[in-house]
Amino acid sequence: GTTGVDDTHKFCSSGENVRLPCNNALSDCTSTTWIYSRRSETVELIAGGEKKNDIERHERLSLGPDCSLNIKKITKEDYGFYICNQYVNEQLQGTDARFYLHFLHVFPSSTQSKIRPGSSVTLFCHLYIDGVSCDTLVRADGVQLIWVNQAGANLQADSRYQISPPGQCISTLTTTLLDEDHNREWRCQVTQRNEVKTSAAYIVRYSADSTSEPVVFMTAGPLFRVIVIIFEIAVFAAPTVILLQIICSRRAGRKNSHHPKEIEMSTVLQ
Repeated sequence: GTTGVDDTHKFCSSGENVRLPCNNALSDCTSTTWIYSRRSETVELIAGGEKKNDIERHERLSLGPDCSLNIKKITKEDYGFYICNQYVNEQLQGTDARFYLHFLHVFPSSTQSKIRPGSSVTLFCHLYIDGVSCDTLVRADGVQLIWVNQAGANLQADSRYQISPPGQCISTLTTTLLDEDHNREWRCQVTQRNEVKTSAAYIVRYSADSTSEPVVFMTAGPLFRVIVIIFEIAVFAAPTVILLQIICSRRAGRKNSHHPKEIEMSTVLQ
């Protein structure tokens, strides 16, 4: 999907395509400059209508015929603040076109070891922002994070789910997984003044061996039993070999003392 083009705040999720219009563009784009910043980093993406090739994501960037900046397959690395300027004879023309690009991402807790029926799962919905506070987005721009099921029904009032209070840029959903949750989708939406701007989903996937029984992380298979048998043989055989060496040495010594002219023989055990 491609996000809207009329908002100062742009909301997107992984894989989307985004168009940022340069509203003050002149007849051609040779005067267009696009600048990106996040925290203390500032990077020139487009200068004089030409794309900079020394930036990591240059292959996903392009300049439209109307001097808009097109970003393909959005990732987390793209969120930040974008400015479009027009320079003629090194003089700034008109006003800047400014955009806050925000990125939405859904992911399970890092402590989640295995997804299976009967286990508890916690999902995080994180709206990555820069250049503006979350409080401003929530209070002034009416931004909310909402959890819905695959049919689009709001899960906030469903007693099966524990959802963190609204009004933040991070929202959590916790629930206990059921057998029928395989391939179930839970989606986090960003709404601005009750209009859905973008969303990101988490789909439950059970592995083939996922059951309601406790997970066994290590089993004693045939190879393991063979190793144990070899180890046991080695443990019991070593003292026996040493004892045989001592007995043979003593017998050889007695034979030498009674028959000094006989040819000495030694036994080598390997």
